[in-house]
Amino acid sequence: MKASDIAFLMTGDLHRNIRALKQLKSLARAGYGVSVFHLGGSTSRVALPDRVTEQVVHVPPSRGPRYFQAIDSAFKDALAPFQARLFHASDLYVLSACAKAATQWGAKYSFDSRELYANVAATHRRPWVRWWWTRLEKKYLPATACTFAVSDSIADHLAAIYRIPRPIVVHNTPEVHVADSNGPILTVPKIPLQTMKELLDERDLPSNVPILVHLGQMKKDRGCRNLILAMKSVPKAHLVFLGFGPIEQDLKKLVSKHHLTGAVHFIPPVSPRAVNTALQGATIGITMLEDSCLNHRYALPNKLFDYVHAGLPVLGSNLKEVNAFISEYRIGKTASPDDPKAIAKTINEMLNSDELGVWSKNATAIAETFSWDKASQRFMAEITRVLS
Repeated sequence: MKASDIAFLMTGDLHRNIRALKQLKSLARAGYGVSVFHLGGSTSRVALPDRVTEQVVHVPPSRGPRYFQAIDSAFKDALAPFQARLFHASDLYVLSACAKAATQWGAKYSFDSRELYANVAATHRRPWVRWWWTRLEKKYLPATACTFAVSDSIADHLAAIYRIPRPIVVHNTPEVHVADSNGPILTVPKIPLQTMKELLDERDLPSNVPILVHLGQMKKDRGCRNLILAMKSVPKAHLVFLGFGPIEQDLKKLVSKHHLTGAVHFIPPVSPRAVNTALQGATIGITMLEDSCLNHRYALPNKLFDYVHAGLPVLGSNLKEVNAFISEYRIGKTASPDDPKAIAKTINEMLNSDELGVWSKNATAIAETFSWDKASQRFMAEITRVLS
């Protein structure tokens, strides 16, 4: 029988999940032994803290509901010989396995609602899928030792729907410090750090014009198409997609179709530790989630906090959480993600506004408040309470 303080479960690849890696570093700093169970992937491996070990869980190939059944079965089998004081579900798809293991060992389990899983874009117009994930949350959330959420609206929603104590909000904020007084928590290779100007110059792309940057994955319902169409009416700036995603080739075709190849550029993603430097020199950071699901409406995207840490004014969707954040801290403006003309109008207003510098200063001023140094305190306080 193997044992640890915390069994940390997640689907996907640990080494590309920045939130999970930050949480593990915080747990290691506090002296907890953590065993991570994840699906693995092709991402370059990061050396984990001494108190953290990992195990890749192999799931037989399948599709649809059978895939999630296979995930549940594989994680339950992996945990069968494993004892822990706390079983932590880093997403909904491993929550059942955590609950079963906790019951088996007389332990506790916790849940990190990184999305509003029953209401993501993939469940739109699929009521049976939404019903299934709602049923799972209803069954297991009331018995969690603690639950975390990434925004106030998601926390409020979960508390109201399932009649549970309000989840602890832990924002997806960037790290400020990689090392502490005892030395680095992770052993990481040196990586090249390039500013936006350097990234553009090495590709022979213009860097002497205002740069609008969309950071992260290019996926459906993230406003990428309408953002490109808006550029037809933004003559003074260039748009840079810094990232990758399943619709990248479709977006490139759209750029070509509308003769925007001179104004819209695509740059491959950089390491998470290089993001802040890569954003330096940009003019405005953009997040354009569409109102296609409740999860988007309640989201506070990671990139929003990345822009704040880079001191960038932000153009965001006029959705509940994003709009409230941008308005409260006066860091930019919002527009309807469904309307290219409205997006273009707002971009032009921002570029010509005397407040551009004010928005930048305000973003810089709140960066320390919205950092992992602060967010991890809420996370660790709750974990410590549960394990004490």
